[in-house]
Amino acid sequence: MRVDAPPSPAALPVRVPLVTQPMGVLASLSAARRNVLSIIPDIATRQPMISGRTGKRWHMVMDPGGIRQVLLEKLDDYPKSIVTKNLLKPAIGDSLFIAEGAHWRWQRRAAAPVFSHRNVMNLAPIMTAAAQRSADRIAAAGPRAVDVAEDMVRTTFDVIADVTFSGDGTFDADAVHGAIDGYIAEAGKISLFDILGFPDWVPRPGRMMSGAAVKQMKAVADDAVEARRARGPQGVPDLLDLLLEGEDPETKRQMNTAELRDNLLTFIVAGHETTALTLAWSLYLCAFDQRVQDKARRELRDVLGDRPANGDDVSNLPYIRQIADEALRLYPPAAMVSRTALKNDTICGREVRRGDTVILPIYALHRHHQLWGNPDAFHPERFADRKAVERFAYLPFGDGPRICIGASFALQEAVIILATLLNRFRFTPIKGRDPDPVMILTLRPQGGVWLMAKPV
Repeated sequence: MRVDAPPSPAALPVRVPLVTQPMGVLASLSAARRNVLSIIPDIATRQPMISGRTGKRWHMVMDPGGIRQVLLEKLDDYPKSIVTKNLLKPAIGDSLFIAEGAHWRWQRRAAAPVFSHRNVMNLAPIMTAAAQRSADRIAAAGPRAVDVAEDMVRTTFDVIADVTFSGDGTFDADAVHGAIDGYIAEAGKISLFDILGFPDWVPRPGRMMSGAAVKQMKAVADDAVEARRARGPQGVPDLLDLLLEGEDPETKRQMNTAELRDNLLTFIVAGHETTALTLAWSLYLCAFDQRVQDKARRELRDVLGDRPANGDDVSNLPYIRQIADEALRLYPPAAMVSRTALKNDTICGREVRRGDTVILPIYALHRHHQLWGNPDAFHPERFADRKAVERFAYLPFGDGPRICIGASFALQEAVIILATLLNRFRFTPIKGRDPDPVMILTLRPQGGVWLMAKPV
């Protein structure tokens, strides 16, 4: 079923130019190092599945039924791809994001209670405080352009640092973030060795260069975990307290220091990067379409008056949530994911062989002409009736058993911060400063999101 929208306006928000001509191995490598999404064929927004060979056989699946097969019905037959593991394992080890099978299942069971509704709501005051600090910084910048993308990274990092370590001073969160960001910048770029399917033991130059920083980062994180283990919780339990207490209800197993560290590093990066991107793209889109911004502000005035948003407000701000949902559709942070087939299979009537790479191009799925009316247009009202959205047609957080464990945390944070900022400022675009959507590991607005912010 297709989610319809009004006719496309004359102007559309920025998008990635997709491929219209076949590309060879070297051309694909060059394009992927600049922007992974630039290797997606435009036909992927119109077909259920396409296949090819670039060193290895690959398949892009855009059909919701085929995606359901990969993410839910045959989950164990499609583990995360070797390329994904090669890119991330040196930094975040065998954490929830990478682990497979039984090792993933027990970690997921142990960590799931950490992100319960009650625990996420208990963290809402930290989100509100960070939103207010962001608004104060934007106001202090005066009548000049502000890079809201940069400020959203700072704001969401403040949140994840506070909810992880309660600001107890035992952990240099900025240093850890810098080390991981540096690793991603160097080692996260697609290597020719990865595209050609070279085994993991063949050294990748970028990862060799960034290895020392990652080793030091892990040592700092290990010390912080051990210090908290010795000290114990104080006051409202934070993320580290909850993980230390976490236990697999089936096996009674708890995470050791290395497992805690790898999952904490995963949460620190994923927990602020994806939300920061959602907010940056949401603000860009609201500046792009003043109609949406006006409608949002009417809802905010009715619910908030002139105060900042808090956790109890989230369920009463449906249009703010729709804006975030639509931003996640147009610019999903994890805009392409890949799996490796462990068995011969058939998807959409097409043969998939053992060892083939199966790609789920979320960016193309979210702009598919058979699934979304006027797919490149910004129209938050698409999400007014969530039941009208086919389950495996919209995957900003993945789906199936491996759906993002922190999705409710991220959405609550995004709504609180977006609501607080839109209630204080009118954002307008700056001519000639449109962001450029570029993906290495996440879909970032290259060049920043520069907007004018006028108090209202």
